[in-house]
Amino acid sequence: MQKRKICFILTSPIHYSRNFLILEELKKRKDIELHIVLGGSILLNKYISHSFNIRKILQDEKYENIHEAHFNLDGDNLVIKSKTVGLGIVEFSSIFNEINPDLVVVRADRFEVMAAALAASYMNIPIAHIEGGDKSGTLDESVRHAITKLSHIHFATNEDARERIIRMGERKEYVFNFGSPDIEVVKHVFNNGNSVDLNNEGSGADFNPKKDFLIVMYHPVTSEIDNLSLHTKEILKAVHGLGMQILWFWPNFDAGSETISKELRIFNDMVSRHKIKFLKYLHPKKFIFLLSKTKCLVGNSSAGIKECSYLGVPVVNIGSRQNERLRSDNVCDCGNSSEEIMKAIRKQMKIGRYKTSNLYSSNDTSKDIAEVLVKSRLYAQKKFVD
Repeated sequence: MQKRKICFILTSPIHYSRNFLILEELKKRKDIELHIVLGGSILLNKYISHSFNIRKILQDEKYENIHEAHFNLDGDNLVIKSKTVGLGIVEFSSIFNEINPDLVVVRADRFEVMAAALAASYMNIPIAHIEGGDKSGTLDESVRHAITKLSHIHFATNEDARERIIRMGERKEYVFNFGSPDIEVVKHVFNNGNSVDLNNEGSGADFNPKKDFLIVMYHPVTSEIDNLSLHTKEILKAVHGLGMQILWFWPNFDAGSETISKELRIFNDMVSRHKIKFLKYLHPKKFIFLLSKTKCLVGNSSAGIKECSYLGVPVVNIGSRQNERLRSDNVCDCGNSSEEIMKAIRKQMKIGRYKTSNLYSSNDTSKDIAEVLVKSRLYAQKKFVD
């Protein structure tokens, strides 16, 4: 019997973190030929710690058929990101033409993922989409829904999202809710225990894992980039004013990231004896260990909505980036002023750990997704289902 050729797209370090159990399930199978395409920020050293080399990690884990798509333009405005999508379509088209896959698997709402989905669509290659149907209220939501309409198989992470995808005219028999792969990864890593040494990571202050600390993850909102400098300064003022250890992760590759990064560099250079350690992306085992130990996650990352809901970690969610996300009781929303942020952090730390939420949780998520990817009857021509 001919093996099904599956092409899995990884364009962000977080895509590896949240999907490596699915990749492991696919690697185990003898009835597929797995190809992994790396592209986007996952290949850019400026966003990743020196200890995280995705190609080496995959090779050490015995993956074969690893491809690289280099298409990111250097720059930090909306025109650059738009042109990067165009170049991504060209690169993914060439790689798909070489691989000739039966199925392309993409995740979430990155602009690089949009490039892969468009390339596959115009080449009549069926697409499977993970984490469609979510609401977030920003441009990411529009991209996510657009990818849903280009895709043929859908893996929602919650029941609200599954029902939303069906209302978007997708075939019900191809829309699944097996829970979030993110939560399964947290269970896997957290239950196996870990430790972390950050002595050779990042810049800024020293870090003692035995003392209390906060984590900050703050990314651009592409429709609000004119205010990013001010908003970043306000968060810095708030967390610095607490006098605690802070682990601040550099922003993602979206338009506006350099504005945030510039403010972080200025702070690090100008403020003496601060307690903020600035980090690039870490291996998921290190990151989840730190996430499980932090007193509070501050910022606008979906990790606060999903991973932290299961861990019971208090979250201060700033601004509009996660506005419409389905969330648990652990999330406290606040505005962008330093006073609001500091007040919310103190409130959350006083409450402490929340009960574990199963809002995004399910059993055997990766195994079920892999089974559908291998066994589903594939089709290319889509029709709107009324």
